[in-house]
Amino acid sequence: MKAGERTAPSGFRPDVEGLRAIAIAAVLLCHAGLPVAAGGYVGVDVFFVISGFLITRLLLGELEATGSVSLREFYARRVRRLLPSLVVLLAVVAVLTFVLLTPLRGTEVSADIVSSAFYVVNWHFSAQAVDYFAQGGEPSPVQHLWSLAVEEQFYLVWPALLLLVTWVWRRRGRRVAPLLWAIVAVVGLASLAFGLQLTQAEPSAAYFSTLGRAWELALGAALAALGPIRLPAALRAGLAWAGLSAIVAAILLFDAATPFPGLAALAPTLGAAAIILAGTAATAPGPSRLLVLRPVRYVGRVSYSWSLWHWPAVIFATVLWGPLGILAGLAVTLASLLPAVLNHHLVERPIQHSQTLSLWPGRSLALGAGCTAAAALAGFLLLSAQPQLRTAPLSEVEGARALPSQPFPQERVEAVRPNPLQARDDRSRMYEDGCLVGVGGTRSHPCIYGDSSSTKTVFLFGDSHAMQYFPAVEELARKHGWRLVALAKAECTPAAVRIRDHAGRVYGECEAWREATLRRIESAPRSSLVLVSSASDYAPLDAKDEPLAGPERALALRTGYEQTLRQLHEAGMRTAVIKDPPPAAEDVPSCVSAQPQDLDACAFRRPRGEDYEVDAQAAHEAPGAKLVDVTAEICPHDLCRAVIGNALVYRDRNHLSATFALTLAPGIERGLRQAKLV
Repeated sequence: MKAGERTAPSGFRPDVEGLRAIAIAAVLLCHAGLPVAAGGYVGVDVFFVISGFLITRLLLGELEATGSVSLREFYARRVRRLLPSLVVLLAVVAVLTFVLLTPLRGTEVSADIVSSAFYVVNWHFSAQAVDYFAQGGEPSPVQHLWSLAVEEQFYLVWPALLLLVTWVWRRRGRRVAPLLWAIVAVVGLASLAFGLQLTQAEPSAAYFSTLGRAWELALGAALAALGPIRLPAALRAGLAWAGLSAIVAAILLFDAATPFPGLAALAPTLGAAAIILAGTAATAPGPSRLLVLRPVRYVGRVSYSWSLWHWPAVIFATVLWGPLGILAGLAVTLASLLPAVLNHHLVERPIQHSQTLSLWPGRSLALGAGCTAAAALAGFLLLSAQPQLRTAPLSEVEGARALPSQPFPQERVEAVRPNPLQARDDRSRMYEDGCLVGVGGTRSHPCIYGDSSSTKTVFLFGDSHAMQYFPAVEELARKHGWRLVALAKAECTPAAVRIRDHAGRVYGECEAWREATLRRIESAPRSSLVLVSSASDYAPLDAKDEPLAGPERALALRTGYEQTLRQLHEAGMRTAVIKDPPPAAEDVPSCVSAQPQDLDACAFRRPRGEDYEVDAQAAHEAPGAKLVDVTAEICPHDLCRAVIGNALVYRDRNHLSATFALTLAPGIERGLRQAKLV
């Protein structure tokens, strides 16, 4: 019989090692940017099933052989297998981040490294995923470690749970197998139900969630609990081919717009389960013959190291050379095999198979503690190494008020507010009060500011780009005694168009919120003032729910904007559109953090063209609508500055900092007076 065709129930599974190769190849091709493999992220799900299967199989084998599970030895093996390679990677990432990335990015990556060191980075990224303003930033060079964190959390809980259940059940003289199946079923079904719900409500958070992914590991555990079975050869071959086909179909057919994990994750996970199930029989059928080929198995053998090294290679290559094309992405990904192989042979295998460490589990655990401490230290050292820029006191911050005395751009800054390293948090009170409705919401809170008893009501209506003007509008509300009602929803244009959210779903919640908000405004006294503002980069959907592009996109968005403004006019409201500020060419706080003595490098020319004038055109066309344009105070002489009057103008690429926005109050008031609205 050929090598690899027969395996003992508790023996090595070469076909599973080959399946690892399929999983890592899918991930690598996806991250390299190969369009045909846009769904390659499902390789992670295949890894989850494999991990659940192998770990549970190992634990059950130990239970059968000894009647118990040594948690000490189990965790010692996990330490030797995973942590030394991880700490080497995190140390290298810390060094490259310090050398290649800006201080702001270094500060952000340092937190990512510390989270990775303690295997909670998936929750770290999940929290960012539900923070609207943390979305859309530059990807972290350790973002790929979220899946390793999920597995480690599984390793932490699952063996202890098995040991506890076995101990309690055997004391009662009962068979463990039925209870094990019940636990796997309960955990798996509960996790699947939670994952489906979370994918619908917060797809970005669901992607990183251990609770929403646990069912994939439980599926692998169920295969291990099933044990070796005998199936007809034809059925085994059919299972294996069907499983491989399901994985390949997911790789080829899924993309970033696929709701995931959700039900879509059943394709790659059940596919992996089918291949594992087919290979548990005595004779390896169909695809298993391919999986046990030596080159395939070698790729599977180095898959852990390759999975660690490929993503930082892509990120830092992008920093050095700009966006990578397909060929460049493939080349960088392939080149990352070199450090992966070196790590595998010089770090991973020697430590994993060290006789000294294997004989003394306590030493392995001490090694693990040392690795965790060293990885965390790398993150803290990276943070402490970042150059610091002094935060300007409020008395030194003039913002837009400085323009009359500063006809030329500010060339350097010794102190600025907000500090670029904390600029992400310079958001208005409206955000802190929960008045920016999240992606899943369809109703706004009361969110009333100013003089709540005033007979003069002003609405601030739009998305986060409307919210950015809140500090200035609130200042005017206090000055004029207005009752200010703040109504904003993340990623939701006030224009009457259908759009997708950041996860690629048709954004039905936006339509529902817009309709409810317009009804709320229409119920206010006639002649109330409505200040509307919104980003101009939305892509309305056509009749087939496909995003429009080019002139068709601009026309549809402008028409939808006009429709909303017309509806407000017909309801007797006075309306003004506050012009959306130009988007920056790069992340402004990041640039300023790196070049505080050369602010010209962070400035950019005001972009022109129909794409940037949708809101202004709608205001000119809609009956009764007025335009309030403070672009001249953001981009004097068409040069959009990073710092004006010691105030950092932008908090990211396209949102004004709350500090600078407050200084626009006189400009907005002047625009409203010119429009005869105050």
